[in-house]
Amino acid sequence: MMTPVFRTPVLVVGAGVTGCLVALELAHHGVSTVVLERAARPPRHPDLTLVDGRSVELLRRLGLADRVRAAAVDPGRPVEVLWSRRLDQAPVHISNLPSPDELARAYAVATDEDALVEPYLLVTAADLAAALLDAVRAHPLTELRTGWTCTDLRQEPGGTVATALEAGSGTRHLIEAGYLVGCDGAHSTVRRCLGVPIDELEPAGHHLSIAFHYALAGDSETGPLETDGPGPTMIVAGGITLSRRGPSDAWVAQVPLECEDAAATDPARLLRDRLGIDLDGPDLLGVAQWDDGLGVAGHFRRGTTFLAGQAAHRFHPPSSRVDTCVGDAVDLGWKLAAAVHGWAGPALLASYEGERRQQALLDRELLVRAVETRRRFGRLAAAGASADFLARFVIQEPPQLDPAGTVRSGADSRSPVLWQERPGARPARRGVRLGVRPPAVRLAGGEPLLDRLGPQFTLVDLTDQAVGKPLVAAAEDRGVPMTYFGLADAAVRASWASRLVLIRPDQHVAWHADRSPSDWEAVLDVVTGRHPHNHVNT
Repeated sequence: MMTPVFRTPVLVVGAGVTGCLVALELAHHGVSTVVLERAARPPRHPDLTLVDGRSVELLRRLGLADRVRAAAVDPGRPVEVLWSRRLDQAPVHISNLPSPDELARAYAVATDEDALVEPYLLVTAADLAAALLDAVRAHPLTELRTGWTCTDLRQEPGGTVATALEAGSGTRHLIEAGYLVGCDGAHSTVRRCLGVPIDELEPAGHHLSIAFHYALAGDSETGPLETDGPGPTMIVAGGITLSRRGPSDAWVAQVPLECEDAAATDPARLLRDRLGIDLDGPDLLGVAQWDDGLGVAGHFRRGTTFLAGQAAHRFHPPSSRVDTCVGDAVDLGWKLAAAVHGWAGPALLASYEGERRQQALLDRELLVRAVETRRRFGRLAAAGASADFLARFVIQEPPQLDPAGTVRSGADSRSPVLWQERPGARPARRGVRLGVRPPAVRLAGGEPLLDRLGPQFTLVDLTDQAVGKPLVAAAEDRGVPMTYFGLADAAVRASWASRLVLIRPDQHVAWHADRSPSDWEAVLDVVTGRHPHNHVNT
């Protein structure tokens, strides 16, 4: 049975991390959404994911940081990373990531312009998704429909029409949306309907994620699995990566499958064979198979339909690079809201693919390097490398965990919706830089400057003559929402250097200068996507 058509400004397909954040970002800007989720309940696989500090800053904008932290691992516990030849042998190297609480105390007194407002957090993928799903349910502008599966869609001149099947009743619904966002995972129906290919870096290998309980026993020095540390633990050994929240929690093993294991039906036996110790029948909690092809979609957009998160880039296990998904959701959300409200030019939405696909390609390379480090460690160990050699190898490689995220987070400074100061010029190494979050200086009273930014564009004016006020008035006259923030703070002036700084809703710098531009209208045309050309500051 087909029901009458209903309409929504934006339809989000998939209520995982990305889908929830797209809907909540849109709601932050006053846009209502309908969110479809085919599963009646969220998954409960306990694999850990690190949400880096920059992503938590983005959640803070939406009032979500505290909600997510409440579901996370105890922030007072540091993370221990152990490297060992085998799981039944003592580690050759141990490194520690400071706890979120320790980093928060350091950030509070830091004068370094790269310091963050929020430290990282560790949370299971299931708990992160559940916390965001609760926020979606609670928001008056987001309508969640669980048990609804998007089965087809078609592009029309005024938007996208989707067909959704409602579980239980078998009813089919037609939904007309001004825009549709596919956040429906690695095997995206939306991507398939659009005919968008996935560009894989290399042939995919098969892996199993196995969650299991293991009771501590024996001498704690016999092997890394016997560790009795109080906090989260990550172990790399024998080609396997394991993680857990704490001593009483389950382990999650990421196990690469050999050709003869591809159809493995006995994960318990596979664990016993690979771990090198007698597990004595682990208490299996869950098993999931995944491929590591590391694919990125050839396009993130077709017409009024967009791809985000795992639908746009298949990074596995899915908990890897959740920060890429957060960045997608925030970038696309505010740009869609601008289009719905009518102040965005066509290049603003087009810039989503340019900015975020490049970020996905960068993140893929960083993930490949981390994976290759683990593989090389395993090969060196199997070849008989000494403990000292293996330890030196690990030390010289980049860390497996990035708690900050500021280095890899931001828009391409060549984006057509950023005002190019001098096309082709080398970007500044310090201070305010185009396309990235400005230095997170704390004001005289200790409040982070980022907390004072408005929900839309914000013009931060560090001049003595309030030069920015008429610029903001001109933007408002054009219907471009902009907050004026005049500030005479010595610390900010010293750190930022530029006296006028225009900041986007995602906290990235869109334009900066020391004086009022000769053609402010041209700057507004560029940053709102109406005329995406390169200009020179005057």
